[in-house]
Amino acid sequence: MKVAGAIFDCDGTLVDSMSMWVDAFGWLCARHGIEAVPQERVESLSLRDGCALLHDELGVRASTDELYEEICAHVRDAYEHEVALMPGARAFLDELAAAGVPMVLASSTPVRELRSALAAHGLTGYFKDVVSTEDVGGRDKEFPDVYLEAARRLGTPREATWVFEDAPFGVRTARRAGFCVVGLMNDHDGRREEDVRPWCDVFVHGFAELSVPLLRDYERPAAAHGAPLRVLVVAGSPEPSAPALLARLADEADYVVVADGGADAARAAGVAPDLFCGDDDSATGEAAAWARAAARATVSFPSEKYATDLALALDCARHEATRREAPLALTLTCASGGRPDHALAVVGQLAGARCASARLVEDGFEMRIVSAEGESSWELGPGALGRTFSAIAVAPGTRVDERGMRWELTDKPMELLGDLGVSNVVTEPDACVTCRAGAVAAFLLDA
Repeated sequence: MKVAGAIFDCDGTLVDSMSMWVDAFGWLCARHGIEAVPQERVESLSLRDGCALLHDELGVRASTDELYEEICAHVRDAYEHEVALMPGARAFLDELAAAGVPMVLASSTPVRELRSALAAHGLTGYFKDVVSTEDVGGRDKEFPDVYLEAARRLGTPREATWVFEDAPFGVRTARRAGFCVVGLMNDHDGRREEDVRPWCDVFVHGFAELSVPLLRDYERPAAAHGAPLRVLVVAGSPEPSAPALLARLADEADYVVVADGGADAARAAGVAPDLFCGDDDSATGEAAAWARAAARATVSFPSEKYATDLALALDCARHEATRREAPLALTLTCASGGRPDHALAVVGQLAGARCASARLVEDGFEMRIVSAEGESSWELGPGALGRTFSAIAVAPGTRVDERGMRWELTDKPMELLGDLGVSNVVTEPDACVTCRAGAVAAFLLDA
């Protein structure tokens, strides 16, 4: 997705100041002899409106203007002497600037104090302008006015302008207004992921997880039509698939994503990636350099991140399918060997992939997610005769049919992760498993 412009929140996003703001209103309340105002009552308000609340509703004798100047002086001093820059913020601003992306600061904090915060950390030169909710009639971030004004000053189209926010009300408002939104979560401001993530295009736990290539790779989910895009994702299992298998799967694919350690397996198989992604913590240096040179695109991630290389690679596959307006037919390899915990997580990733089809192909077995909402049947084919077949429910309320096997099932309820469907045997060339409800991980094992 294009990155034409960037709008940054300040407090809790660029600077680590939320505890300062909690203390600031508490400090002001204490100075005027009243009980501290809960942060949720003032957080979304402009600073002047917060002071008006103290005067108009809570009975503080000082005027709104007097309270405003008092807390502003306190905030400027804190910005200059106490508040730290968020880790990785400067490096990401440098990356945006190097890419020619114009930036504007948009906050509920007054412009004078915002400029003080920027100056204290040497950030003034990054921003084309600074906008406060006080510039748009005092309407807080529950309304889109400050984001719309920031975009007007940027002169960039809304659909290609990214908003960087930490507050639930901010990400929600920006997304509803049609902006692309990055939600930044940290581990100490008390935000809840479930209040932020649903409204984000990209959700991260800090600037270290962000990059311009990551934003450019992103595509917002959209309706798909036509033939599926067959994407092969080569993961970084310590026990990779055989080169011959990997080469065959690549020949069947329209697009190949190689995730970090998968570069060594891809190189051994002579499979050049269309996209290489990862954090360089599991691929050898030679293989990573080869993958970067061979790939048409590269998306890098930091090694200290919350999401796995596989999850990020699957995101890249989804984004490419969206760009082509096609359903995603996903094949994964080099993913399950060596670590049972990784293998279980792989099944979970594929079960939640929500694509037209999802399968894991390794030496010795193939696993497909068969679900009522996706690929609802799997015709095993004549080559399955005599092989072991297992179906394990990966969603509650699962019901399946199995025909052409030693033990046939019809509309059979399957307990979540239960062993009822383990170790069946294929006896007919037209054997098939069908999922009527829920989803199963269906395994066909070599004899």
